[in-house]
Amino acid sequence: MKKLYIGLAGVFLLLLIAAIVGWSSLQRYANSTAIPNEVELSSWSIGGMDISAFEKELTQRIKELEQTPVTFTFPKTQVSPVSTTLDKLGVYYQAQPLLEALKQLQAGSLWDRIEARRSFKKDWTLNFTWDNQVWKQRFHAQWEIQTFGKPVDATRTITKDDKVTYTPDQSVYRLDRIQMEQVIRVAIPSEWQEGDALNIEVPLVKQEAAVTVQSLKDEGIDRKIIEISTYLKPGDAGRIHNVVSAAKTINNMVLKPGDIFDYEKVIAETEKEYGFQEAPVIFNGKLVPGIGGGICQVSSTLYNAALRTGLEVVERRNHSLPVAYLPIGLDATFSEGYINFRFKNTTGKNLLIRTSAENNQLIIKLFGTMEKNVSYKMETKTVQIIQPTVKYVKNASLPVGSQETIQKGKQGYKVESYRIKLVDGKEVSREKMYVDTYKAQPTLIATNSGGQNPSSEKPSNPEPILEDGVNGPNF
Repeated sequence: MKKLYIGLAGVFLLLLIAAIVGWSSLQRYANSTAIPNEVELSSWSIGGMDISAFEKELTQRIKELEQTPVTFTFPKTQVSPVSTTLDKLGVYYQAQPLLEALKQLQAGSLWDRIEARRSFKKDWTLNFTWDNQVWKQRFHAQWEIQTFGKPVDATRTITKDDKVTYTPDQSVYRLDRIQMEQVIRVAIPSEWQEGDALNIEVPLVKQEAAVTVQSLKDEGIDRKIIEISTYLKPGDAGRIHNVVSAAKTINNMVLKPGDIFDYEKVIAETEKEYGFQEAPVIFNGKLVPGIGGGICQVSSTLYNAALRTGLEVVERRNHSLPVAYLPIGLDATFSEGYINFRFKNTTGKNLLIRTSAENNQLIIKLFGTMEKNVSYKMETKTVQIIQPTVKYVKNASLPVGSQETIQKGKQGYKVESYRIKLVDGKEVSREKMYVDTYKAQPTLIATNSGGQNPSSEKPSNPEPILEDGVNGPNF
Protein backbone atom coordinates (compact mmCIF):
# COMPACT_ATOMS: atom_id res chain seq x y z
CA MET A 1 0.00 0.00 0.00
CA LYS A 2 2.82 2.23 0.87
CA LYS A 3 4.37 1.51 -2.51
CA LEU A 4 1.08 2.52 -4.18
CA TYR A 5 1.07 5.91 -2.47
CA ILE A 6 4.64 6.44 -3.37
CA GLY A 7 3.82 5.58 -7.01
CA LEU A 8 0.84 7.92 -7.13
CA ALA A 9 2.87 10.68 -5.58
CA GLY A 10 5.52 10.19 -8.22
CA VAL A 11 2.98 10.38 -11.03
CA PHE A 12 1.46 13.48 -9.53
CA LEU A 13 4.89 15.03 -9.17
CA LEU A 14 5.68 14.22 -12.78
CA LEU A 15 2.38 15.72 -13.89
CA LEU A 16 3.06 18.79 -11.80
CA ILE A 17 6.50 19.19 -13.26
CA ALA A 18 5.10 18.72 -16.77
CA ALA A 19 2.40 21.27 -16.03
CA ILE A 20 4.95 23.72 -14.70
CA VAL A 21 7.17 23.17 -17.70
CA GLY A 22 4.18 23.45 -20.08
CA TRP A 23 2.93 26.59 -18.40
CA SER A 24 6.39 28.06 -18.51
CA SER A 25 6.63 27.23 -22.22
CA LEU A 26 3.24 28.82 -22.84
CA GLN A 27 4.38 31.94 -20.99
CA ARG A 28 7.53 32.13 -23.02
CA TYR A 29 5.58 31.54 -26.22
CA ALA A 30 2.95 34.15 -25.41
CA ASN A 31 5.45 36.73 -24.12
CA SER A 32 7.97 36.30 -26.91
CA THR A 33 9.16 39.57 -28.50
CA ALA A 34 10.16 37.77 -31.64
CA ILE A 35 8.18 37.70 -34.87
CA PRO A 36 6.75 34.23 -35.54
CA ASN A 37 8.83 32.00 -37.74
CA GLU A 38 8.49 31.87 -41.54
CA VAL A 39 6.93 35.35 -41.74
CA GLU A 40 7.88 37.42 -44.80
CA LEU A 41 7.28 41.06 -45.75
CA SER A 42 7.34 41.35 -49.55
CA SER A 43 9.99 38.62 -49.84
CA TRP A 44 11.95 39.96 -46.83
CA SER A 45 12.25 37.07 -44.35
CA ILE A 46 11.54 38.59 -40.96
CA GLY A 47 10.50 35.49 -38.96
CA GLY A 48 12.37 35.23 -35.64
CA MET A 49 13.45 38.90 -35.64
CA ASP A 50 12.92 40.90 -32.47
CA ILE A 51 9.91 43.12 -33.04
CA SER A 52 11.64 46.31 -31.82
CA ALA A 53 14.70 45.60 -33.94
CA PHE A 54 12.45 44.83 -36.91
CA GLU A 55 10.58 48.11 -36.53
CA LYS A 56 13.84 50.08 -36.52
CA GLU A 57 15.17 48.21 -39.55
CA LEU A 58 11.82 48.61 -41.31
CA THR A 59 11.99 52.39 -40.83
CA GLN A 60 15.50 52.49 -42.26
CA ARG A 61 14.72 50.24 -45.20
CA ILE A 62 11.59 52.25 -46.09
CA LYS A 63 13.64 55.45 -45.95
CA GLU A 64 16.23 53.94 -48.27
CA LEU A 65 13.54 52.66 -50.60
CA GLU A 66 11.82 56.04 -50.77
CA GLN A 67 15.14 57.63 -51.69
CA THR A 68 15.59 55.29 -54.65
CA PRO A 69 16.90 57.41 -57.57
CA VAL A 70 14.51 57.87 -60.48
CA THR A 71 15.69 59.07 -63.87
CA PHE A 72 13.28 60.29 -66.55
CA THR A 73 14.58 60.12 -70.10
CA PHE A 74 13.02 61.61 -73.22
CA PRO A 75 13.57 59.36 -76.25
CA LYS A 76 14.04 60.86 -79.73
CA THR A 77 14.86 64.26 -78.25
CA GLN A 78 17.93 66.17 -77.12
CA VAL A 79 16.36 66.90 -73.74
CA SER A 80 18.64 66.07 -70.81
CA PRO A 81 17.42 63.39 -68.36
CA VAL A 82 15.65 64.59 -65.22
CA SER A 83 16.74 62.97 -61.94
CA THR A 84 14.69 62.77 -58.76
CA THR A 85 13.78 60.22 -56.06
CA LEU A 86 10.67 58.23 -55.23
CA ASP A 87 9.81 60.36 -52.21
CA LYS A 88 10.15 63.53 -54.31
CA LEU A 89 7.65 61.96 -56.69
CA GLY A 90 5.20 61.67 -53.81
CA VAL A 91 5.77 57.93 -53.16
CA TYR A 92 5.57 56.77 -49.53
CA TYR A 93 5.76 53.18 -48.17
CA GLN A 94 4.23 51.62 -45.09
CA ALA A 95 3.56 48.19 -43.52
CA GLN A 96 0.84 49.33 -41.15
CA PRO A 97 -1.25 46.13 -41.26
CA LEU A 98 1.82 44.09 -40.21
CA LEU A 99 2.71 46.55 -37.44
CA GLU A 100 -0.86 46.42 -36.11
CA ALA A 101 -0.76 42.61 -36.16
CA LEU A 102 2.55 42.60 -34.27
CA LYS A 103 0.97 44.74 -31.55
CA GLN A 104 -1.69 42.07 -31.09
CA LEU A 105 1.08 39.59 -30.20
CA GLN A 106 1.74 41.58 -27.03
CA ALA A 107 -1.81 42.63 -26.17
CA GLY A 108 -4.67 40.94 -24.30
CA SER A 109 -4.71 37.82 -22.15
CA LEU A 110 -2.26 34.97 -22.35
CA TRP A 111 -4.66 33.02 -24.49
CA ASP A 112 -5.27 36.05 -26.73
CA ARG A 113 -1.53 36.39 -27.27
CA ILE A 114 -1.12 32.67 -27.84
CA GLU A 115 -3.96 32.65 -30.39
CA ALA A 116 -2.60 35.76 -32.12
CA ARG A 117 0.82 34.16 -32.43
CA ARG A 118 -0.57 30.77 -33.44
CA SER A 119 -2.72 32.21 -36.23
CA PHE A 120 -0.24 34.87 -37.34
CA LYS A 121 -0.23 35.27 -41.15
CA LYS A 122 2.96 34.26 -42.93
CA ASP A 123 2.95 36.56 -46.02
CA TRP A 124 2.68 40.34 -45.77
CA THR A 125 2.87 43.02 -48.48
CA LEU A 126 4.69 46.31 -48.37
CA ASN A 127 2.18 48.99 -49.39
CA PHE A 128 2.81 52.38 -50.95
CA THR A 129 0.79 55.53 -51.44
CA TRP A 130 1.42 57.88 -54.34
CA ASP A 131 0.37 61.49 -54.67
CA ASN A 132 0.09 61.64 -58.45
CA GLN A 133 -0.22 65.42 -58.39
CA VAL A 134 3.46 65.75 -57.47
CA TRP A 135 4.82 64.70 -60.89
CA LYS A 136 2.27 66.92 -62.62
CA GLN A 137 3.57 69.88 -60.65
CA ARG A 138 7.15 68.87 -61.51
CA PHE A 139 6.44 68.54 -65.24
CA HIS A 140 3.99 71.40 -65.53
CA ALA A 141 2.78 73.02 -68.73
CA GLN A 142 5.28 75.88 -68.57
CA TRP A 143 8.11 73.36 -68.15
CA GLU A 144 6.92 71.64 -71.32
CA ILE A 145 7.00 74.93 -73.23
CA GLN A 146 10.45 75.82 -71.90
CA THR A 147 11.77 72.32 -72.64
CA PHE A 148 10.21 71.50 -75.99
CA GLY A 149 9.24 74.95 -77.25
CA LYS A 150 6.02 76.01 -78.94
CA PRO A 151 4.68 74.73 -82.25
CA VAL A 152 5.26 77.08 -85.17
CA ASP A 153 2.46 77.66 -87.66
CA ALA A 154 3.08 77.27 -91.34
CA THR A 155 2.82 80.46 -93.36
CA ARG A 156 1.82 81.23 -96.89
CA THR A 157 3.80 83.81 -98.84
CA ILE A 158 2.99 85.44 -102.15
CA THR A 159 6.28 86.30 -103.84
CA LYS A 160 6.90 89.40 -105.94
CA ASP A 161 6.32 87.34 -109.06
CA ASP A 162 2.98 86.09 -107.62
CA LYS A 163 4.12 82.58 -106.75
CA VAL A 164 2.48 80.88 -103.77
CA THR A 165 5.11 79.49 -101.38
CA TYR A 166 4.95 77.96 -97.91
CA THR A 167 7.11 78.05 -94.81
CA PRO A 168 6.76 74.66 -93.12
CA ASP A 169 5.09 74.27 -89.77
CA GLN A 170 7.06 72.91 -86.81
CA SER A 171 5.54 70.43 -84.37
CA VAL A 172 6.84 69.91 -80.83
CA TYR A 173 6.76 67.12 -78.29
CA ARG A 174 4.46 67.11 -75.32
CA LEU A 175 4.07 64.59 -72.48
CA ASP A 176 1.45 61.92 -73.02
CA ARG A 177 0.04 62.62 -69.58
CA ILE A 178 -2.47 59.79 -69.43
CA GLN A 179 0.13 57.24 -70.48
CA MET A 180 2.84 58.75 -68.28
CA GLU A 181 0.75 58.30 -65.13
CA GLN A 182 0.44 54.60 -65.92
CA VAL A 183 4.16 54.28 -66.69
CA ILE A 184 5.15 55.82 -63.35
CA ARG A 185 2.68 53.70 -61.42
CA VAL A 186 4.02 50.49 -62.96
CA ALA A 187 7.63 51.57 -62.28
CA ILE A 188 7.07 52.14 -58.55
CA PRO A 189 8.56 49.01 -56.86
CA SER A 190 6.18 47.01 -54.71
CA GLU A 191 9.06 45.04 -53.18
CA TRP A 192 12.42 45.98 -51.72
CA GLN A 193 14.65 47.73 -54.23
CA GLU A 194 18.30 46.72 -54.17
CA GLY A 195 19.59 50.27 -54.66
CA ASP A 196 19.28 50.29 -58.46
CA ALA A 197 18.00 53.49 -60.01
CA LEU A 198 14.67 53.42 -61.78
CA ASN A 199 14.80 54.50 -65.43
CA ILE A 200 11.53 55.73 -66.88
CA GLU A 201 11.16 56.54 -70.57
CA VAL A 202 8.70 59.39 -70.74
CA PRO A 203 5.94 58.70 -73.30
CA LEU A 204 5.74 61.62 -75.73
CA VAL A 205 3.24 62.75 -78.30
CA LYS A 206 3.66 65.33 -81.02
CA GLN A 207 1.69 68.53 -80.80
CA GLU A 208 1.07 69.75 -84.29
CA ALA A 209 0.94 73.42 -85.17
CA ALA A 210 -2.52 74.93 -85.45
CA VAL A 211 -1.74 75.82 -89.06
CA THR A 212 0.11 73.25 -91.14
CA VAL A 213 1.30 73.39 -94.73
CA GLN A 214 -1.34 70.83 -95.57
CA SER A 215 -4.14 72.82 -93.92
CA LEU A 216 -3.04 75.89 -95.88
CA LYS A 217 -2.92 73.92 -99.13
CA ASP A 218 -6.36 72.51 -98.38
CA GLU A 219 -7.71 76.07 -98.38
CA GLY A 220 -7.14 76.06 -102.13
CA ILE A 221 -5.17 79.27 -102.59
CA ASP A 222 -3.07 77.58 -105.25
CA ARG A 223 -2.16 80.34 -107.69
CA LYS A 224 -2.99 83.74 -109.06
CA ILE A 225 -6.26 83.43 -110.96
CA ILE A 226 -6.63 86.95 -112.32
CA GLU A 227 -4.98 90.37 -112.23
CA ILE A 228 -6.86 93.56 -113.12
CA SER A 229 -5.43 97.06 -113.09
CA THR A 230 -6.97 100.49 -113.68
CA TYR A 231 -5.31 103.84 -114.24
CA LEU A 232 -4.92 105.94 -111.11
CA LYS A 233 -4.76 109.56 -112.21
CA PRO A 234 -1.96 111.38 -110.37
CA GLY A 235 -2.29 114.85 -108.92
CA ASP A 236 -5.50 114.53 -106.92
CA ALA A 237 -4.10 113.71 -103.48
CA GLY A 238 -7.53 113.37 -101.86
CA ARG A 239 -8.83 110.93 -104.45
CA ILE A 240 -5.63 108.87 -104.37
CA HIS A 241 -5.85 108.68 -100.56
CA ASN A 242 -9.43 107.43 -100.77
CA VAL A 243 -8.66 104.79 -103.42
CA VAL A 244 -5.52 103.55 -101.68
CA SER A 245 -7.26 103.41 -98.28
CA ALA A 246 -10.16 101.30 -99.56
CA ALA A 247 -7.68 99.04 -101.36
CA LYS A 248 -5.68 98.58 -98.14
CA THR A 249 -8.82 97.47 -96.33
CA ILE A 250 -9.43 94.56 -98.69
CA ASN A 251 -5.76 93.64 -99.13
CA ASN A 252 -5.18 90.07 -97.86
CA MET A 253 -8.91 89.54 -97.31
CA VAL A 254 -9.81 85.86 -97.52
CA LEU A 255 -13.27 84.76 -98.59
CA LYS A 256 -14.21 81.24 -97.59
CA PRO A 257 -16.40 79.12 -99.88
CA GLY A 258 -19.85 80.70 -99.99
CA ASP A 259 -18.74 83.97 -98.35
CA ILE A 260 -20.19 87.17 -99.78
CA PHE A 261 -17.94 90.18 -100.27
CA ASP A 262 -19.78 93.29 -99.03
CA TYR A 263 -18.35 96.63 -100.16
CA GLU A 264 -20.52 98.62 -97.76
CA LYS A 265 -18.76 96.93 -94.83
CA VAL A 266 -15.40 97.66 -96.46
CA ILE A 267 -16.23 101.37 -96.75
CA ALA A 268 -17.36 101.55 -93.12
CA GLU A 269 -14.12 99.91 -91.96
CA THR A 270 -12.01 102.11 -94.22
CA GLU A 271 -13.61 105.28 -92.91
CA LYS A 272 -13.01 104.15 -89.34
CA GLU A 273 -9.39 103.09 -89.96
CA TYR A 274 -8.11 105.72 -92.38
CA GLY A 275 -10.77 108.38 -92.83
CA PHE A 276 -11.71 109.87 -96.22
CA GLN A 277 -10.49 113.09 -97.80
CA GLU A 278 -12.07 115.65 -100.11
CA ALA A 279 -12.38 114.62 -103.75
CA PRO A 280 -15.09 114.95 -106.44
CA VAL A 281 -18.15 112.76 -106.03
CA ILE A 282 -21.16 112.14 -108.28
CA PHE A 283 -24.29 113.84 -106.98
CA ASN A 284 -27.53 113.70 -108.90
CA GLY A 285 -25.68 112.86 -112.10
CA LYS A 286 -23.02 115.57 -111.74
CA LEU A 287 -19.44 115.71 -110.51
CA VAL A 288 -19.33 117.95 -107.45
CA PRO A 289 -16.90 118.48 -104.55
CA GLY A 290 -17.40 115.97 -101.73
CA ILE A 291 -15.77 113.55 -99.33
CA GLY A 292 -14.58 110.07 -100.32
CA GLY A 293 -14.48 110.58 -104.06
CA GLY A 294 -12.77 107.72 -105.89
CA ILE A 295 -13.85 104.82 -103.72
CA CYS A 296 -15.77 103.28 -106.62
CA GLN A 297 -12.55 102.74 -108.56
CA VAL A 298 -11.79 99.96 -106.07
CA SER A 299 -15.24 98.36 -106.36
CA SER A 300 -15.17 98.68 -110.16
CA THR A 301 -11.69 97.14 -110.49
CA LEU A 302 -12.66 94.32 -108.14
CA TYR A 303 -15.90 93.83 -110.12
CA ASN A 304 -13.86 93.16 -113.24
CA ALA A 305 -11.69 90.67 -111.36
CA ALA A 306 -14.80 88.87 -110.10
CA LEU A 307 -16.31 88.78 -113.60
CA ARG A 308 -13.18 87.25 -115.07
CA THR A 309 -13.06 84.59 -112.36
CA GLY A 310 -16.58 83.42 -113.07
CA LEU A 311 -17.84 84.46 -109.63
CA GLU A 312 -21.51 85.10 -108.87
CA VAL A 313 -22.27 88.82 -108.75
CA VAL A 314 -24.90 89.32 -106.05
CA GLU A 315 -25.41 93.08 -106.30
CA ARG A 316 -24.01 95.68 -108.67
CA ARG A 317 -25.09 98.84 -110.46
CA ASN A 318 -23.33 101.08 -112.93
CA HIS A 319 -22.50 104.75 -112.29
CA SER A 320 -24.93 107.32 -113.57
CA LEU A 321 -22.03 108.80 -115.54
CA PRO A 322 -19.28 106.99 -117.47
CA VAL A 323 -15.95 106.71 -115.62
CA ALA A 324 -12.57 107.39 -117.16
CA TYR A 325 -10.73 104.32 -115.89
CA LEU A 326 -12.99 101.57 -117.34
CA PRO A 327 -15.14 101.04 -120.44
CA ILE A 328 -18.86 101.72 -120.06
CA GLY A 329 -20.74 98.67 -118.84
CA LEU A 330 -17.88 97.40 -116.68
CA ASP A 331 -18.02 99.69 -113.65
CA ALA A 332 -19.63 99.18 -110.23
CA THR A 333 -20.75 102.19 -108.22
CA PHE A 334 -21.50 102.60 -104.53
CA SER A 335 -24.01 104.79 -102.71
CA GLU A 336 -24.31 104.33 -98.99
CA GLY A 337 -27.76 103.01 -98.12
CA TYR A 338 -28.80 102.80 -101.79
CA ILE A 339 -26.32 100.96 -103.98
CA ASN A 340 -23.86 98.27 -102.90
CA PHE A 341 -21.41 95.96 -104.62
CA ARG A 342 -21.45 92.34 -103.51
CA PHE A 343 -20.22 89.07 -104.98
CA LYS A 344 -20.10 85.48 -103.76
CA ASN A 345 -17.11 83.16 -103.62
CA THR A 346 -18.36 80.27 -105.72
CA THR A 347 -14.95 78.67 -106.40
CA GLY A 348 -15.48 75.98 -103.74
CA LYS A 349 -12.18 76.97 -102.10
CA ASN A 350 -10.80 80.00 -100.29
CA LEU A 351 -10.26 83.17 -102.30
CA LEU A 352 -7.49 85.64 -101.43
CA ILE A 353 -7.66 89.30 -102.50
CA ARG A 354 -4.39 91.19 -102.92
CA THR A 355 -4.22 94.88 -103.78
CA SER A 356 -1.51 97.43 -104.50
CA ALA A 357 -1.21 100.94 -105.87
CA GLU A 358 1.98 101.69 -107.77
CA ASN A 359 3.11 103.41 -110.97
CA ASN A 360 -0.24 105.19 -111.25
CA GLN A 361 -2.04 101.86 -111.29
CA LEU A 362 -4.57 100.32 -108.92
CA ILE A 363 -3.87 96.58 -109.10
CA ILE A 364 -6.17 93.87 -107.79
CA LYS A 365 -5.25 90.17 -107.89
CA LEU A 366 -7.30 87.15 -106.92
CA PHE A 367 -5.56 83.99 -105.73
CA GLY A 368 -7.40 80.71 -105.39
CA THR A 369 -8.45 77.61 -107.29
CA MET A 370 -9.48 77.62 -110.92
CA GLU A 371 -8.83 75.17 -113.73
CA LYS A 372 -5.92 76.40 -115.80
CA ASN A 373 -7.65 75.74 -119.13
CA VAL A 374 -10.66 77.86 -118.12
CA SER A 375 -10.79 81.64 -118.56
CA TYR A 376 -13.35 84.40 -118.94
CA LYS A 377 -13.52 87.53 -121.02
CA MET A 378 -15.97 90.42 -121.16
CA GLU A 379 -17.69 92.01 -124.14
CA THR A 380 -19.84 95.12 -124.13
CA LYS A 381 -22.28 96.31 -126.76
CA THR A 382 -23.69 99.81 -127.02
CA VAL A 383 -27.31 99.32 -128.03
CA GLN A 384 -28.45 102.95 -127.79
CA ILE A 385 -26.92 106.40 -127.78
CA ILE A 386 -28.98 108.87 -125.78
CA GLN A 387 -28.77 112.43 -127.09
CA PRO A 388 -28.52 115.25 -124.57
CA THR A 389 -31.47 117.49 -123.97
CA VAL A 390 -31.35 121.28 -123.73
CA LYS A 391 -32.12 123.10 -120.53
CA TYR A 392 -32.44 126.82 -120.12
CA VAL A 393 -31.67 128.76 -116.99
CA LYS A 394 -32.47 132.42 -116.44
CA ASN A 395 -29.58 134.86 -116.12
CA ALA A 396 -30.74 138.46 -115.68
CA SER A 397 -27.19 139.74 -116.08
CA LEU A 398 -27.25 138.90 -119.78
CA PRO A 399 -28.57 141.41 -122.31
CA VAL A 400 -32.26 140.93 -123.02
CA GLY A 401 -32.76 138.52 -125.90
CA SER A 402 -29.29 137.00 -125.59
CA GLN A 403 -28.18 133.56 -124.40
CA GLU A 404 -24.97 131.80 -123.43
CA THR A 405 -24.04 128.10 -123.39
CA ILE A 406 -22.70 127.32 -119.93
CA GLN A 407 -22.46 123.52 -120.22
CA LYS A 408 -22.12 121.50 -123.36
CA GLY A 409 -24.25 118.39 -123.28
CA LYS A 410 -22.85 114.87 -123.35
CA GLN A 411 -24.36 111.76 -124.84
CA GLY A 412 -25.74 108.98 -122.71
CA TYR A 413 -25.57 105.26 -123.47
CA LYS A 414 -27.42 102.03 -123.08
CA VAL A 415 -24.95 99.16 -122.87
CA GLU A 416 -25.21 95.39 -122.65
CA SER A 417 -22.39 93.38 -121.05
CA TYR A 418 -21.65 89.70 -121.65
CA ARG A 419 -19.40 87.26 -119.84
CA ILE A 420 -17.88 84.65 -122.11
CA LYS A 421 -16.44 81.42 -120.74
CA LEU A 422 -13.51 79.90 -122.59
CA VAL A 423 -12.17 76.37 -122.25
CA ASP A 424 -8.84 75.77 -123.94
CA GLY A 425 -9.34 79.14 -125.63
CA LYS A 426 -12.70 78.20 -127.17
CA GLU A 427 -16.01 79.80 -126.25
CA VAL A 428 -18.32 77.39 -124.44
CA SER A 429 -20.90 79.79 -122.98
CA ARG A 430 -22.04 83.41 -123.13
CA GLU A 431 -23.85 84.98 -120.21
CA LYS A 432 -25.66 88.31 -120.43
CA MET A 433 -24.75 90.14 -117.25
CA TYR A 434 -26.37 93.59 -117.25
CA VAL A 435 -28.08 96.23 -119.35
CA ASP A 436 -26.73 99.56 -118.08
CA THR A 437 -27.97 103.07 -118.78
CA TYR A 438 -25.73 106.13 -118.51
CA LYS A 439 -27.78 109.27 -118.53
CA ALA A 440 -27.08 111.98 -121.03
CA GLN A 441 -25.91 115.27 -119.55
CA PRO A 442 -28.04 118.16 -120.82
CA THR A 443 -26.78 121.22 -122.59
CA LEU A 444 -27.29 124.15 -120.23
CA ILE A 445 -28.04 127.52 -121.81
CA ALA A 446 -28.30 130.72 -119.80
CA THR A 447 -30.74 133.22 -121.27
CA ASN A 448 -32.46 136.55 -120.58
CA SER A 449 -35.64 136.76 -122.58
CA GLY A 450 -37.04 139.58 -120.57
CA GLY A 451 -40.06 137.38 -119.79
CA GLN A 452 -40.65 133.65 -119.63
CA ASN A 453 -37.79 131.23 -120.24
CA PRO A 454 -37.85 129.37 -123.54
CA SER A 455 -39.56 126.04 -123.22
CA SER A 456 -37.37 123.09 -122.36
CA GLU A 457 -37.80 119.55 -121.25
CA LYS A 458 -39.82 119.33 -118.09
CA PRO A 459 -37.45 118.70 -115.20
CA SER A 460 -37.96 115.62 -113.15
CA ASN A 461 -37.15 115.62 -109.45
CA PRO A 462 -35.97 112.17 -108.41
CA GLU A 463 -34.40 111.81 -104.99
CA PRO A 464 -30.75 112.86 -105.45
CA ILE A 465 -28.23 110.06 -104.87
CA LEU A 466 -24.58 110.50 -103.86
CA GLU A 467 -22.28 108.09 -105.74
CA ASP A 468 -18.58 107.36 -105.54
CA GLY A 469 -18.17 108.99 -102.14
CA VAL A 470 -19.47 109.14 -98.58
CA ASN A 471 -20.47 112.76 -98.22
CA GLY A 472 -21.31 115.72 -100.42
CA PRO A 473 -21.77 117.99 -102.16
CA ASN A 474 -19.20 120.11 -100.41
CA PHE A 475 -19.44 123.65 -101.79
